[in-house]
Amino acid sequence: MNKQPALVLVEPGKTEIRDIDIPTPGPEDVLLQVNRVGFCGGDLNGFRGLFELQEYPNVLGHEVGATVLETGSQVPGQFQPGMHVTLNPYLNCGVCLSCRKGRPNACQDNKTMGVRRPGAMTHLISVPWQKLHSSALLSVRELALVEPLTVGFHAVGRGRVATGEKVAVIGCGIVGMGAVAAAVHRGAEVIAIDIDEAKMRTAKLAGAAHTINTTQVDLHEALMSITNGDGPDVVIEAVGNSATYRAAVDEVAYTGRVVYIGYAKKPVDYNTGTFVRKEIEILGSRNCLGEFPEVIDYLEKGKFPIDAVISRVVSLDEAGAALADWSENPGPITKIMVDFDTSAN
Repeated sequence: MNKQPALVLVEPGKTEIRDIDIPTPGPEDVLLQVNRVGFCGGDLNGFRGLFELQEYPNVLGHEVGATVLETGSQVPGQFQPGMHVTLNPYLNCGVCLSCRKGRPNACQDNKTMGVRRPGAMTHLISVPWQKLHSSALLSVRELALVEPLTVGFHAVGRGRVATGEKVAVIGCGIVGMGAVAAAVHRGAEVIAIDIDEAKMRTAKLAGAAHTINTTQVDLHEALMSITNGDGPDVVIEAVGNSATYRAAVDEVAYTGRVVYIGYAKKPVDYNTGTFVRKEIEILGSRNCLGEFPEVIDYLEKGKFPIDAVISRVVSLDEAGAALADWSENPGPITKIMVDFDTSAN
């Protein structure tokens, strides 16, 4: 057999299990047995037709925990069959201005797996060895969490979060949880903001000092109380809607920094005088840069609440329905994982 089943996002609101070719690795490629793949917010927005970069039809999946099966003739000996790995799913052009500046995460022609090229939501994939990161300590489910956490870690780096600063993270999905974890890791006092109590509890497990449920209390009053009337030094927005985009600017302290991770789904209206009056910095944060080793090291230390963030585990056959369910009721979900091998750790 030279075919295998894969989850394909056919068009907004429609997924199918389709047969695709089993890959043939080249000399610098590694053949991987996919064990776990996580759904990300981009998959959700692609399903909803709200992600401007999503191409259809496409095999989904770029948050991967996998096992090395075979290595090409030119793959370094550090990669051996049986090793557990994750992968960097981004493909940059190497020639645009961002790439020439050493910022390939912001490549103008970036092609992320599952978005602008085929993803990993299938059993076997072939990946250039340069894209792989291994760990002898992490399980495949933990490795499947590395990529989304790197996005939060990168945002914290963009915000230049420092020890002792007060950092508010708006949105405690998995990327926001990565920002919470990274800011705590840097010694900040973290304020986690969401509308779901379970996510608030998980943020506490990740080290957040304070939580604010905006369905129960006024955001501004709560932040003023926590920060002694100053506002947070840094606000990281990990939701992607116009209300939270504006709230980040309104609530950040004078001379503070705002970092946007989420993609707002429509234009955002601002009182731009706030930017000048406060002399704030507004920063975009896209994908990740070199954070994979940092996140793997962080997870190997056992500091992150793995069990608490995995909301649901499903099979490939159940994956399309799980994505549709998430679209219908996104609030309680932090991470859905697709399990391709129940024998994996």
